Amino acid sequence: MSDRSVVVLVEGASDQAALETLAKRRGRDLKAEGVSIVAMGGSSPVGDFLERFSKTDLILAGLCDEGEVGDFQRGLERAGFGADLSMADMESLGFFVCKVDLEDELIRGLGSDAVQDVIENEGELRSFRALQNMPHWRQGPVDAQLRRFMGSQSGRKLRYGGLLVDALDLSNVPRPLDSVLAWTSRR
Repeated sequence: MSDRSVVVLVEGASDQAALETLAKRRGRDLKAEGVSIVAMGGSSPVGDFLERFSKTDLILAGLCDEGEVGDFQRGLERAGFGADLSMADMESLGFFVCKVDLEDELIRGLGSDAVQDVIENEGELRSFRALQNMPHWRQGPVDAQLRRFMGSQSGRKLRYGGLLVDALDLSNVPRPLDSVLAWTSRR
């Protein structure tokens, strides 16, 4: 492992909470390892963060949602990491992509029944059932209903980011989350 510090750029606080929770569950002390996870408040500022941090001795990595890949590719190009980066190129640089988004990865990793158990343990199953009964969501797949529920109230994504990671079987962690943390341990 290098003596250089690592910064993992993520879109939001829920991504940060999920990665920090996963690191703790894996027995890692990110602070002691010199790894910081930075929530940028969305994907659009990634170019500014990459440009600023690329002028330092920091090692950079990142995690983004599928719909935000373009922002990350443009930011990486602007900061001098390469042009026309494929997903494989991004991964070789330490930048990993969640299929759809973090919540989708976690819901698939846990399964919808286990996610509903977490929601029930948080005392919000009644709220989730109310969303399921709304006309627009009534016929939708449960996974889509769960993703909508996570984003339907301020702070809910943040709270459930860590809770869902806590509920995961460590042998079934979504690849992008596991990969970005594994990448930081190899540096």
